Amino acid sequence: MANPKDPQQDKKTENLAPHTADNADQLLTTNQGLRINDNQHSLKAGERGPSLLEDFILREKITHFDHERIPERVVHARGSGAHGYFQVYEPMGKYTKAGFLNDPSRKTPVFVRFSTVAGSRGSTDLARDARGFAVKFYTDEGNYDLVGNNIPVFFIQDAMKFPDFVHAVKPEPHHEMPQAASAHDTFWDFISLMPESMHMIMWVMSDRAIPRSYRMMEGFGVHTFRFINEAGQSHFVKFHWKPLLGVHAVAWDEALKISGKDPDFHRRDLWNAIESGAFPEYELGVQIVPEEDEHKFPFDLLDPTKIIPEEVVPVQRIGRMVLNRNPDNFFAETEQVAFHPGHLVPGIDFSNDPLLQGRLFSYLDTQLSRLGSPNFHEIPINRPVAPLHNNQRDGHMRQTINRGGTSYEPNTLGGGCPFQAKMADGGFTSHQERVEGHKVRARSRSFFDHFSQAALFYHSQSAPEKTHIVNALRFELGKVTVTDIRIRMLGLLNQVDTSLAAQVAAGLGLEVPATPEQPVNHSIPADGDPEQFQPFTVAQQVTASAALSMAHTVKNTIKSRQIAFLLANGVAAEEVDKMKTALERQGAVVQLVAPHLGAITTDTDKVLEADQSFLTTGSVLFDAVYIPGGAAGTAQLQTHPDALHFIREACRHCKAIAVTGAGATVLEAAFIPPADDPGIITDGHPEAFIAAIAQHRCWDRESQRSIPA
Repeated sequence: MANPKDPQQDKKTENLAPHTADNADQLLTTNQGLRINDNQHSLKAGERGPSLLEDFILREKITHFDHERIPERVVHARGSGAHGYFQVYEPMGKYTKAGFLNDPSRKTPVFVRFSTVAGSRGSTDLARDARGFAVKFYTDEGNYDLVGNNIPVFFIQDAMKFPDFVHAVKPEPHHEMPQAASAHDTFWDFISLMPESMHMIMWVMSDRAIPRSYRMMEGFGVHTFRFINEAGQSHFVKFHWKPLLGVHAVAWDEALKISGKDPDFHRRDLWNAIESGAFPEYELGVQIVPEEDEHKFPFDLLDPTKIIPEEVVPVQRIGRMVLNRNPDNFFAETEQVAFHPGHLVPGIDFSNDPLLQGRLFSYLDTQLSRLGSPNFHEIPINRPVAPLHNNQRDGHMRQTINRGGTSYEPNTLGGGCPFQAKMADGGFTSHQERVEGHKVRARSRSFFDHFSQAALFYHSQSAPEKTHIVNALRFELGKVTVTDIRIRMLGLLNQVDTSLAAQVAAGLGLEVPATPEQPVNHSIPADGDPEQFQPFTVAQQVTASAALSMAHTVKNTIKSRQIAFLLANGVAAEEVDKMKTALERQGAVVQLVAPHLGAITTDTDKVLEADQSFLTTGSVLFDAVYIPGGAAGTAQLQTHPDALHFIREACRHCKAIAVTGAGATVLEAAFIPPADDPGIITDGHPEAFIAAIAQHRCWDRESQRSIPA
């Protein structure tokens, strides 16, 4: 007998397909009832021109969106912060007059906030998600905020779609599930109708979305900005942060388990590293493009869904950032810090990227709602080191006591103060870009290549990384309950790579559609030619980019890596001391994990203190495992189920494992026989173990052996 039809499924499907006979006459309107004929584009001065302040539809939409959550951030709610400094290597005066980028002797104070995007403040650090990477520079010319992510592109091309994207990825509104996860119907329904998202989808389905640490992920400014030099000459610039520890990730199964073992994993990792003196370091890199080369690429520099491959325009590393102090108070600093891409200094300016243009309105509006006052700049963490002089007064929570009888300019009663700053005084002037065009709601045709760089990213990955992308898509789409959404996504994936689509389809038990469904192209202007604005594919200047694969990142250090020593009474003291000394000399952190807390007696009657028990920790919280010898100790571990699970799980997650002496018997008990695996060290040489840990993971192990865990 067939299963009865699930009425709840009917209801969900109905909610996802609103154009039914009952509401087919519903037309999109503003909150004042004005009918909207273009919900895809902000109003611009020409297709590639700046967005216009008069766009009341955009402002109403984003204003409502910005004020939907009080007081928690709408996005990037889950965050961690740290203080530090930035120092430029060589003067950059050829490109920019920004003071902090021209004085190598100056250490500019910074505050950095890392975050997830979709989850609430109480969600896990290990959600599959982009990560925020926002830096506030306290310069002598005013605060400069470089507000970016650990992924160099974004889901959408125009700020008009930002509220729609976030509404789709957030928990579904009728039951507020799932938290901090994109594996659900509304997100993939939106994505399946937005081909411009496919490049970002490749990144967030990759290991980049589950970083090992905030200290081991890249940062990007996402948008194209401008450098302006003293002569007023402009260069386009893309910003990169390169971590000196390399770029590393965890396994997906590991991320799920860390979320249960320690949902504060990234917070704790950052805090402990700074407290121990293992200060995170990043180099600031820039890709600089002369103004005359703006149109020399097969993509549009203003398109936030595109990168400039590093093989085409190399990244110049121009300075170093060191994070060396934890906040004194989480709320006062990490929670109240207010970033805004419109916080500039002379020498840095905007491009006409339509997503960036919308952010310039949205961030300020959000701070007014979240922090409750236009005086949020007076909160200590936001306070500039540069002196403030203006005629702004009063307002909620005002701290400054302004003296004098004038609060306007020009004036004579106050002696004319404060005076406008001339350019010679460091006064900010916007770059004088020529702008002309009809007022339109449209997108340049140069924005309509949605698949070329998605394919470039996928083809640049190592074999294990490609497998992880396939499995991520199988997992995410496997949580989608509406088959039509899955099929639409397979059609889009097939335009990225046919093998990718076929592998994902096999995991879903579906066939790749012979002809992909073409979503309605809402980006076509009302009076535009549909043929002119159809998506197209452009050959890229490179077919693969090594910089896009984490396999090619720096792997020359084990500094601050967490190493678990598994031991029990009777452990070989000499072997513990030898390995511990060698690892700590390289900056690693060793923790002794035993069946119980308290004293552990060695084979020489030396007493060691266990840092963790198998009950209080797990293999997923460590980077590598060492099992020293000692017949009595290893005999206990061979029959301890939690110890064996610890080892199997570490092996399954491709971590380095080393044993000495009788420790090999514990590997055998865990069904991990010695094999030709560079990540399993059976001769006990510290040098070989250190080299294996520095590689981060032996990802090839995933395809070579099946480990029960």
